[in-house]
Amino acid sequence: MFCHQCVMAAENGCGSDGALVGACKKNDTISRLQDVIIFGVKGMAAYRYMADQLDAPGLKEVDDVAAEALYMTLTNVNFNYQDHVDMLMKVGRATRKVMEILEDAHAEHFGVPTPVAVSQDRAEGKCILVSGHDLLALKRLLEQSEGKGVNVYTHSEMLPAHGYPELRKYPHLKGNLGKSWTNQSRTFAKFPGAIVVNTNCIVPPTSRSKYKGRLFGSGHVAVEGIKHLENYDFSEVIKTARSLPSADLKSNKTVSTGHNWRTMLRAEHGLVEAAKSGKIQRFFVIAGCDAPGKGGDYYRRLAKALPADCVLITSACGKYRFNDIDFGTVAGTDIPRYIDLGQCNDSGGAVEISRALARAYEGDFNNVPLTIVLSWMEQKAVAILLGLLDLGIVDIWLGPKPPNFGNLEVWNMFLDDFKMNLTWQVEADLPRMLAEPVKAA
Repeated sequence: MFCHQCVMAAENGCGSDGALVGACKKNDTISRLQDVIIFGVKGMAAYRYMADQLDAPGLKEVDDVAAEALYMTLTNVNFNYQDHVDMLMKVGRATRKVMEILEDAHAEHFGVPTPVAVSQDRAEGKCILVSGHDLLALKRLLEQSEGKGVNVYTHSEMLPAHGYPELRKYPHLKGNLGKSWTNQSRTFAKFPGAIVVNTNCIVPPTSRSKYKGRLFGSGHVAVEGIKHLENYDFSEVIKTARSLPSADLKSNKTVSTGHNWRTMLRAEHGLVEAAKSGKIQRFFVIAGCDAPGKGGDYYRRLAKALPADCVLITSACGKYRFNDIDFGTVAGTDIPRYIDLGQCNDSGGAVEISRALARAYEGDFNNVPLTIVLSWMEQKAVAILLGLLDLGIVDIWLGPKPPNFGNLEVWNMFLDDFKMNLTWQVEADLPRMLAEPVKAA
């Protein structure tokens, strides 16, 4: 059984069945590279969509790359291996660009985030729970629900909203509930109010889900059987919340967020000086998308095992594996050992901190004491990974298992050309992580 391209090659006189087998192997690799390109473009598109909702400028460059990348994946356009690898890097570059655009737009509309402690798993009164990434949707909900006698709570990737001055100024934005998107069903079942999901990180409810009748989808979230909202009109959500029983969920827990790179690199925080003086020996970026299952426990074990002179930088919903831990501060400073940059689209902050450290180390990025450990789940994680690889960053650790959309040749390329590591056991991995600085490819 041969692929369409191989059959066409045979018809054009390319040789025997043996030649066809070789061609099929080559085309399989090209096909898998195209899969990675398409996943990257999908992830990039998620950030592009949110930036466009905020009327952010500069998106044509991103759109042009998306069009070029998709055109390359058309049948019979290009079979060159290196051209596809180059396109992967171009998609990564465009992803970093759109993430910068989106982060700038968030700062313009909602202010620059600052650190804040957020109430965790406590809720009271008539209430609404918001899950997803769309900060503009949350702002519109807060505006429309102000003075209506309802409290608004965040879930999963919406936690970083509490760090933005223009969002937390609303007194009815109260706290955060639950963990990552993977535990939605449990969190939503316990929550008695109305629920809004505004991006793709959703566990589709079943016919048995008790919360299905009070679940709403905003934006492109249109899961079968739930009510869909148009044009950021939350009037039905507010009406539903006021008709439902009041919450009485008690907890004394808190979590922290709001450590935007712009804030953390201010001189008064002393982050760079603490690194130069030796008070901080290494920075660990432990970030990415959470995935269902026990494999993600690796990241909690790793975070807990970090030496006291290490700082943990995180973003995205993977942080829910360990953000309940009190990591304290760096000895002799007020610098928190746990720095939450925000949502997955804020992951570029780790690059900005790395650049600041590189300047402190006389511009030599090779000497920056930084280790990157990522968990992957879906398309946005693929796009961000490509963005890091395009910068020439190598020795990235990826887990808890390798993505299954590449063949052996594709993954050998990632492992060899970019010296990527796959996570295994914390006890074996951590000594290697502590010994190796990030190097430029």
